[in-house]
Amino acid sequence: MRFFIVLISILVSTINYASTQKTNINSLPKYSLKYDPARDPFKDGYAAIENAKMTQRRILIEVGGEWCSWCHMIERFLDENPDVKIALHQTFVILKVNVSDSNDNQAFLSSLPKPLGYPHMYVSEKDGTILLSKDTAELISDGQYSRQKFLEFIKYWTLENE
Repeated sequence: MRFFIVLISILVSTINYASTQKTNINSLPKYSLKYDPARDPFKDGYAAIENAKMTQRRILIEVGGEWCSWCHMIERFLDENPDVKIALHQTFVILKVNVSDSNDNQAFLSSLPKPLGYPHMYVSEKDGTILLSKDTAELISDGQYSRQKFLEFIKYWTLENE
């Protein structure tokens, strides 16, 4: 009986932790925060897969760099539209992969479809299987990122819609 109570306690704690991690954008993993040439995308990718499985989300691989003006525009757009930012992080585990002169991460990116420009997004299943290669220009309207297009993109890829 005591074993059963301990087992239930562990299960409840795990579920609570997973739901907290799914919605708390204030405690994102470092691989979700910025394009860092020092990070290992393979190691981060495995961590993102584990996070996605635990929290029942897909993975959004975002390729770009600190040099990329459109990458900064997405960040500003998300900061100015917190509901979109929250929805994005509730739907996806974000994995930012750096591409720059100092580290092009070619070994990691060689297995992905070639990006048309930067930033570029890849939607991945929880197990890492690539489902979509997306040019972020498709999320732009009138020269800026579109709230409506972002929300439609997020809604389409929400696992709860299946």
